[in-house]
Amino acid sequence: MKTLPPEWASLYPFQARSKQLSCGQGMSYVDEGSGHPVIMVHGNPTWSFYYRNVILKLKETNRCIAVDHIGCGLSDKPKAKEYPFTIDQRIKDLGELVDSLELESFDLIVHDWGGVIGLGMALERFKKLRRVILLNTAAFIDSRIPASIALCRAPLLGKLIVKGFNGFAGPAVKMSMSKNKLSPEAKAGMLYPYRTWNDREAVYQFVQDIPMHVSHPSYDSLVKIEDALLKLRERDVTILWGGKDFCFNDHFLDRWKRFLPEATAIRYPDCGHYILEDETEPVCEAIYQAVSYEGRNLDPET
Repeated sequence: MKTLPPEWASLYPFQARSKQLSCGQGMSYVDEGSGHPVIMVHGNPTWSFYYRNVILKLKETNRCIAVDHIGCGLSDKPKAKEYPFTIDQRIKDLGELVDSLELESFDLIVHDWGGVIGLGMALERFKKLRRVILLNTAAFIDSRIPASIALCRAPLLGKLIVKGFNGFAGPAVKMSMSKNKLSPEAKAGMLYPYRTWNDREAVYQFVQDIPMHVSHPSYDSLVKIEDALLKLRERDVTILWGGKDFCFNDHFLDRWKRFLPEATAIRYPDCGHYILEDETEPVCEAIYQAVSYEGRNLDPET
């Protein structure tokens, strides 16, 4: 178990496990509690720390599995020449971990870019997927992107901003909050994995891998996931949405409602992108209720 800084370690009282993947990198993950498995997939620039309160809420009734993507959190941090930072690779990595755990079925929680990765993995294992919880995310082609993120994609300048000045992960701890502010301890925990130029490679590569044009290498991969989203109408889906998200705003919520008109959608009007930080107790309770709901499609074979 890695020794974490005492100023925030108490917020993340979990054993960090590691799985060596076929890509040659080690993926860190949390595996706490027992019961029906719930897989939690983070986005950019967070890590499994983002799900700490969900894990604490669910671990008495559920097996909680929260991953750190390669280059993020406590996972290995390769350079660009050592690892392909693409949608396809990340889906493969997550699937490899999930398959190694030999789960009969699972629920899935996704946030931010974790929506693409988590749903990409789960749709390939659809018979095992019981239900889905979406937290301010997208998994489809869209032309909208905040100017601040577009700037981080700029050649040379974007790399200097993201990797040199920590101009993505750093501002995110403020910009992603609306109703509240992160405590100093939570802020330190969120930023811990991204302290140096080399630590921020994955943060930078995530931004570069947003497929905004048909010529982008990951464009077809995202289209494939989008084309499969209607299958989720066969599963229970809950959407928990922060209404003041600077990135995944209500335009994306409306698109999800068109894809999944029968999904349960709860909008928290005063919350920002980090909905689990801005409205911790109500959202964690909503997640607990969602995974506990004895509704339709509990048999993953259907």
